[in-house]
Order: sequence, then C-alpha cells, then structure tokens
Amino acid sequence: MTITTLSSREFNQAASEAKRAANKGPVFITDRGRPAHVLLSFEEYQRLTRQRRNIADALAMPATQDIAFEPPRADIKVRPADFS
Repeated sequence: MTITTLSSREFNQAASEAKRAANKGPVFITDRGRPAHVLLSFEEYQRLTRQRRNIADALAMPATQDIAFEPPRADIKVRPADFS
C-alpha cells in the first residue's frame, strides 16, 4: 500500500492523478500543511465500512422490539474440584 500526500492546490490541479494514486493506497489531502481529507478507492471504502454486528447490536435494533425473546436463566452450581 502506497500513501500519497497532496496539498489542496496539487489535488485541484491533478485530480485524475490523485484518483490513480488512490487505487494504490490512501491519498491524504492537506490544507495549510495539515491533513484535511482522505481519498480512497471505492473498494477500500467498502472494506473499511463493512458492518460488523454482534448479537447484542442485532437484538437492540428497533425492528426487533416486537420479537419475544426471553432466554432461560442459566443455573450454574459450584462443585468442589476433584484433584485426584
């Protein structure tokens, strides 16, 4: 992965070159020497924003309020350890 840094002026003058560079890695666009924007390929953007959901997030979704879900309570008992 190649990281490219361009000033806003360079980006405005060479947008097509910046797009080609984004296919090889992120392009940082600076304003007054400080990073202000990042140009990514669409594939890289999709990879970074792919949703990862766990069961708690899925159950907290608004559409799931009408679903009855009451799991049984776990019955955990303590037993003495057998070291034989």
